[in-house]
Amino acid sequence: MFCHLYSELKLRFIVISLLSFLGVGQSVLGQQNSKEVESEEWIADTMCALDNRAISLEQPPSFTFTRSDGNNPRHLDAVQAGLTTDDFPRLELVWALAFPDTSGLRAAPVIVGSTLFYAATDSGRVLALDINSGCAKWVYTADSRLRSSIAYSEIDESPVLVFSDSVGMIHTVDAQSGERIWIASGQASDNQGMLTGTPVVTGDKVIVPVSGSGVITGGNPNYECCENHGAVTALNVRTGKKLWEYHTMPTAEYTGQVSSTGVKQRGPSGAPIWTTPTVDEKRGQVYVTTGENTSHPTTNTSDAIIALDLGTGEAKWVFQALENDMWNFGCSARGPNCIILEDTNSVDFDFGGPAILVEMPDRDLLIAGQKSGDLWALDPDTGSLVWNQRVGEGTALGGNHWGIASNFDRAFMTINDPEGMNGNSRPGIYSYFVGTGEPSWFYEVQPECNDERSERLRRCESLFGFSATPLSVDGAVITGGLDGRLFVFNSESGELIYEYDTVRDYETINGVEGYGGSIDSHSISAGSGMVFVGSGYGQFRQVPGNVLLAFKPSE
Repeated sequence: MFCHLYSELKLRFIVISLLSFLGVGQSVLGQQNSKEVESEEWIADTMCALDNRAISLEQPPSFTFTRSDGNNPRHLDAVQAGLTTDDFPRLELVWALAFPDTSGLRAAPVIVGSTLFYAATDSGRVLALDINSGCAKWVYTADSRLRSSIAYSEIDESPVLVFSDSVGMIHTVDAQSGERIWIASGQASDNQGMLTGTPVVTGDKVIVPVSGSGVITGGNPNYECCENHGAVTALNVRTGKKLWEYHTMPTAEYTGQVSSTGVKQRGPSGAPIWTTPTVDEKRGQVYVTTGENTSHPTTNTSDAIIALDLGTGEAKWVFQALENDMWNFGCSARGPNCIILEDTNSVDFDFGGPAILVEMPDRDLLIAGQKSGDLWALDPDTGSLVWNQRVGEGTALGGNHWGIASNFDRAFMTINDPEGMNGNSRPGIYSYFVGTGEPSWFYEVQPECNDERSERLRRCESLFGFSATPLSVDGAVITGGLDGRLFVFNSESGELIYEYDTVRDYETINGVEGYGGSIDSHSISAGSGMVFVGSGYGQFRQVPGNVLLAFKPSE
């Protein structure tokens, strides 16, 4: 046994030395065994040459999911992006990078100079990629899958990356080296939930959204539905120590209700925060958007926009867009945990994207899109409604699924509405003037299902809406379809100026078999003169894919 242990340790030492030479982060090194090494071969094939691993972070970031001021407009001017409106018709694919054992790409990167920091969520890795070639300068591996996009900031003048994993941990990593600085739980007390939205770094705090709900386990007829709820925690940016926490409701208790199969029920639950918080430094507020309740009694914090005090986490105001929306996976088939009362809506009309703070000459507005197809504009001081627009009928997958973009003159709302039940579906992109809420232009997307595309795309006739968060760049707005088509529109006129079909096979820079699929979630980004798209999203019966695509204007 001693000899066997010695041989195993010797092999482990050789493997660690090799991976260290290749530039793989420390968290990979401490967990390798011979079986894992075989599965890590793709990393070695992705690494840059030894003389091309230097990272320069002297420039300001070209792209981050949340701006340095804490706002989430999804807009870049021409200087930030290194792109003008006239560049978009000349976009061409310059490289493709594929990830093994991956069915979808959901996260937004950080772009600084010639480096793109990218979270390959299915594989639990963050890679520092060279934007010109796609090769990796370093690779960081978490202990579990990742869910959020990446935040970027400086702690004591040192650039850092902050992101969350699927078990509720917040990772803070040195952007220069890929080494872990600290890791801490982002969960709130006595409440467990996924961390889905991107953490936001502001001042001495990391603001963490918690999407606890019981929405999935509610589909289990034996589960005493439901227990958890949405929350926000604030961690110290240097240590990960918890500073404060906010809960969207009290801890669930047994309500006296019993399901049709005799299972006791609990509540309140739900109002998860799937989205990224928005920080308003001027007012000292944090805005979060929430999802539905997952059991009774329902609360006024579900399907809502909530303002919290940045210093304490205390709620300052709540705007509820839809009352009594009680939904869990049991409602998909009217299971026993889906208890419909006289006032229950049960439509699953979450807010799936963050709110955007728009500063205007005469007043400020807080705008957000909802899965109902609604676009809301509120007074950020009071939470009172200023204006509202609605497109289509909304569905559990949108309506507006993952959020909106704004160039501070117009708001751009993507609409999915797959397989609408009432004939009122209007998938596409819709533009509104922020100041008044008046419509500007719209584009209703139609399926493209010739023989070739029908063979490559499941549900081609119905799976074509715009679900991913759009991105505004200079005078253009970029979006993508669940059928894998990338679209770029002139943001003033609505003219379609570029289209690209990503659903095909790719020759990749690392030799991994690559194929495109649905464009969804936060998979569209731009910066340093390029556009990046994650093609593939296998959840919700959509089209899997595993490629990160890089586009650049032709000369």
